[in-house]
Amino acid sequence: MAAESAFVRNGSSSTTTAAALFSSTWKHSQRKTQQSLHTHCVDDKNRFYKQLGLFSLKKKIEDAVLRAEILAPLALELEEERRNEQEQLIRDYDLWDDTAKSNEILAKLADSVRVVDALRDLTYKAEEAKLITQLAEIDAVNYELFRQAYDASLDMSKILNKYEISKLLRGPYDMEGACLIIKAGGKGYSEVWVKQLLSMYSKWARKLGYKGRVVEKRSSTNGGLKSATIEFEYEFAYGYLSGEAGVHYIISSKNGSAVHKASSASVDVVPLFLGRAYDLEIDDEDLIIVLPSKLEEEQSQTGPSVYIHHKPTGISVQSSGERSHFANKMKAMNRLKAKLLILALEQGVTKASDIKKEEIVSVWQKETRRYMSHPHKLVEDVKTGIELPDLMSVLDGNLEPLIAAHINTRQ
Repeated sequence: MAAESAFVRNGSSSTTTAAALFSSTWKHSQRKTQQSLHTHCVDDKNRFYKQLGLFSLKKKIEDAVLRAEILAPLALELEEERRNEQEQLIRDYDLWDDTAKSNEILAKLADSVRVVDALRDLTYKAEEAKLITQLAEIDAVNYELFRQAYDASLDMSKILNKYEISKLLRGPYDMEGACLIIKAGGKGYSEVWVKQLLSMYSKWARKLGYKGRVVEKRSSTNGGLKSATIEFEYEFAYGYLSGEAGVHYIISSKNGSAVHKASSASVDVVPLFLGRAYDLEIDDEDLIIVLPSKLEEEQSQTGPSVYIHHKPTGISVQSSGERSHFANKMKAMNRLKAKLLILALEQGVTKASDIKKEEIVSVWQKETRRYMSHPHKLVEDVKTGIELPDLMSVLDGNLEPLIAAHINTRQ
């Protein structure tokens, strides 16, 4: 009995061990199966999203190519005809008779040639994108080739967008460069706000493939800027940026309070003439030219500054970014002339002497934009009424929707 009991106990122990081993093996097998199913599920999901991304990419390429194929031939034909007219005008006109008129004709011809070259480049890029897309489909869906085709489509869209916007910019100074003067509305955060706006415009220019040249900066004790001047020396910069003139507010409230804190900065925009001469007579007796002393320049941490005040209009300009008083005087005079030309255009007159001081609207009297930083991060454009929900994107230089909206309101 003892032996039998021992056998039974041993048998029971063996059965228990086998059952435990089977259970362990089964659970391990289940875990492997679940892991395998999860891996397959993830792979299927990744494959689905990859295919979805590829479809979206292909659709964007096709849309860009279609847009280029529809618009480019007509635009190219129109611009080539315009270029031929300019060339014929040069052949028929004696360029030595009127230098100013000759410069205007030559400048228009140069513009036409650049536009024709850009549109021809557009047609090449459209063909390139189509060819690369076809190769990508043949080569077992080569994602790298699709990426190249997409990059070409982005270039096409940029050329077309620039061309379409340039056709809307018909003002007499729209195709000139631009000079932006940003000034703080007070001490404290307004000075930091000037620095942020300067960075925003610099980033915007870089995204377009250009570079803004900061020619003047007056620093403040809190790490901000009392004022800054940035120049954009490329065509249509003034047409793009003229709508930025006015007061820009940065607004926030603490803990959702109804009390809002606003800091302001003004942005003034004047044309920066790119090799073209615009005649505007300014009487020397109407000017007050001030050269600060060495001590004042050292205290203000600027270079050899020159201030010019136009008595009839009350307009004042200054320049401190050049190395000499003479160079700064020339630059200040150019800014004054540009400012007066814009005022004359706004008032519908042709002479500086005809500008009415009482009808001049200061940039501080024009509210341009509100940037809400808290609790809602959004940007409200006062002039056009549009709102953008991404404050940080705008401060990162993505101004195209705001600029395009302003250009469209001018038509």
